[in-house]
Amino acid sequence: MKVTVQMARFALVGVVNTGTYYGCYLALLTVLPYLAAHVIAFVSSMVGSFLLNSYFTYRIRPTWRKFLLFPLTNAANFVITTGGVWLLVDRAGFSSRYAPLVAALAAIPITFVVSRAIMLRPDAQPDTRPKAVEQVR
Repeated sequence: MKVTVQMARFALVGVVNTGTYYGCYLALLTVLPYLAAHVIAFVSSMVGSFLLNSYFTYRIRPTWRKFLLFPLTNAANFVITTGGVWLLVDRAGFSSRYAPLVAALAAIPITFVVSRAIMLRPDAQPDTRPKAVEQVR
């Protein structure tokens, strides 16, 4: 599959994921402080993102190994969006309702590059070849 097709699918998954995140964030914002709401919504949407990117974007079978590595693809995203939300709300006086959407825009290109590298990396295959017998001299 061409990179441009993957980028388009990644963007579509991103729109769905952002909507899911934002809906969770707004719901949680009614009972939690904005940073707690952001963290919980982010982690929840990351699981959905992994599954959608596995099946739809990259057309691969999800594995536990990739699932466990997938949070690494979002580490930069998390730092950028969390820092962005904090800067926008606490320093710039931006609305906590819209700050996550603005902060997320800066993280998209980085997330795609890292996601593609991890998701398309082959899973390690166990070595099933018979072990060579050492020769005794």
